[in-house]
Amino acid sequence: MDARQMSAMAEATRLTRQGRLLEATALIQQTLTSLTVTRPAPDAPGAEDSGWIPRRRTLPRRPASSLRQPHRPASWAVKQTAGRFGAFSYSNAAGSRTYRLYVPSGDPASGDPGGPLPLVVMLHGGTQDAATFAAATGMNDLAERAKFLVAYPEQARSANAGRYWNWFVPGHQRRDAGEPSLIAGITGQVTDHYGIDAARVYVAGFSAGGAMAAVMAAAYPDLYAAVGVHSGLAYAAANDVASAFAAMRHGPSHLARSPARPLPLIVFHGDRDATVAPANAASLIHHVLVAASPDRRPETLPTAVTGGKVPGGHAYSRTRYQDPGGATLAELWTIHESGHAWSGGIPHGSYTDPDGPDASAEFIRFFHEHPAIPPAH
Repeated sequence: MDARQMSAMAEATRLTRQGRLLEATALIQQTLTSLTVTRPAPDAPGAEDSGWIPRRRTLPRRPASSLRQPHRPASWAVKQTAGRFGAFSYSNAAGSRTYRLYVPSGDPASGDPGGPLPLVVMLHGGTQDAATFAAATGMNDLAERAKFLVAYPEQARSANAGRYWNWFVPGHQRRDAGEPSLIAGITGQVTDHYGIDAARVYVAGFSAGGAMAAVMAAAYPDLYAAVGVHSGLAYAAANDVASAFAAMRHGPSHLARSPARPLPLIVFHGDRDATVAPANAASLIHHVLVAASPDRRPETLPTAVTGGKVPGGHAYSRTRYQDPGGATLAELWTIHESGHAWSGGIPHGSYTDPDGPDASAEFIRFFHEHPAIPPAH
């Protein structure tokens, strides 16, 4: 950490102690942006919403028996998907948040031949909004093809000047409080209105949204069936602005207590990420494995490592972590030579790297493979 970063961290700490959290967070945002602005795209964020540019990719309606080779779309075309993408809001004692909701064409209430439709809750990163994140990830087009709903809760500027979810604040790391209660409320509102399949409700996010997705998985394991984290941090990796800044740059200083009931987890992270250190991906995986391993020794669990390369793009490694019976507990995708960007996202999108494997499609594939398991009686 250089002198400028140390000075910024000290000032952020001072502002936090004075209760000036929004100013402290804005300072961190400015500092991190200055660290990556000289790096080539896609590490730097896009300045505008590039519009709706879906990928031409068809996912099966049911879990695939084997993983298809992730690939870079051969072509991109501007096209309006056939479903509805509306704006809504939710309020409770913690406040109000707006959200965007994609509903695929047809009658969601009737579901598909197999029953009600799934729901994926997507949490955007800092400086993004719901529409920008939806466009960057191409998730709405996947939802139209595979028939599921997507909700995009949106952070309010009044809660965080940079639109970062406050994943590092203890008051926003608990069930039935703060931002987790608002995101859970949005999830419940959509689930109730559309008759969503309660066994197929998932949460995912990018960067600060990925960190908040980890919070949601820890606080509401009964609400979500699995979680996806892209370029994010583990639950309770920080408890104030200073520790958040340190964890983002170097990984968590300590391993927080694992959630009592960790959910199946898929993680994507670029190994050249200069904003959220790749060490955070290992911490996310550790939380799941410790809880699942005999005698809390994750090194005893079986793993399977494969790799590949996107034609004309990045190489990647995929590690599957399994329980003693062979069921997949977690997947870690490391994208080589990629920075702080959504892998396989649209070209010139907000924090996207179109040369990586398709993170959106792999998240949905993993979710389809992991419906909720009914609690034992």
